[in-house]
Amino acid sequence: MLVRDKVVVVTGAASGIGRSLALRFAEEGAAGVVVADLDEAGAAAVAKEIGDRAVPVRADVSRESDVAALVDTPFGPVDLFCSNAGIIDGRGLDATDQDWNSLFSVNLMSHVYAARAAVPSMVARGGGYLLNTCSAAGLLGCPGDAPYAVTKAAAIAFAEWVAVHYATQGVKVSVLCPQGVRTAMLEHGIETDHPTAKAVHAAGAILDPADVATAVIDGLAAERFHIFPHPEVADMARRKAEDPDRWLATMAHFTADLTR
Repeated sequence: MLVRDKVVVVTGAASGIGRSLALRFAEEGAAGVVVADLDEAGAAAVAKEIGDRAVPVRADVSRESDVAALVDTPFGPVDLFCSNAGIIDGRGLDATDQDWNSLFSVNLMSHVYAARAAVPSMVARGGGYLLNTCSAAGLLGCPGDAPYAVTKAAAIAFAEWVAVHYATQGVKVSVLCPQGVRTAMLEHGIETDHPTAKAVHAAGAILDPADVATAVIDGLAAERFHIFPHPEVADMARRKAEDPDRWLATMAHFTADLTR
């Protein structure tokens, strides 16, 4: 998909990757950009940067009604729905049921809500696109945060399901799987010695959100299911698939080194 003249929704768009996506889609000539975030003031600031082709919307993606409302845009039907909002918790076996439910609501169910809201109209019009931010952690796992790793893996599995069931009806799906990105969430994690943030920081390059947006533009144009801003993630995923026992052993040693 080329973004020019398309109507786009971006959740989690007030900062980080979402902000860079919204700005880049506008730069690429999108007909309209819905800038959605729980941070209403932040969404308004990003929309102001874009101008008349953007509208800010306060949205809690853990609420289906909020997500469903995003497809009712002043620009017309949605061509590209970027379900980007996500949260991290930082717990392991001590994570409470509430912790698990919170991450499932935002990191998985928000994608389900987006598909429910957007796909029927896309099918009726003969096509459309879903871009789901899922993280490299969804493919590779991550030290320190069980709910994050599990919900991101579930998000990828759901995206695969949508792709399989709706490809013949014109709906395309991509999952964005970055590793380290210079966002407030990562920086806060590093400052607070968060094990997942430490692992990401130790694993490789930390990209600017604008670099991730460039990878997205390229990935959408090529209509690739996996979009890897860090190319090494594809190699890691292959190694994991080829020898999962060796992969798990390597990850166990890596995690042990981090927690010493």
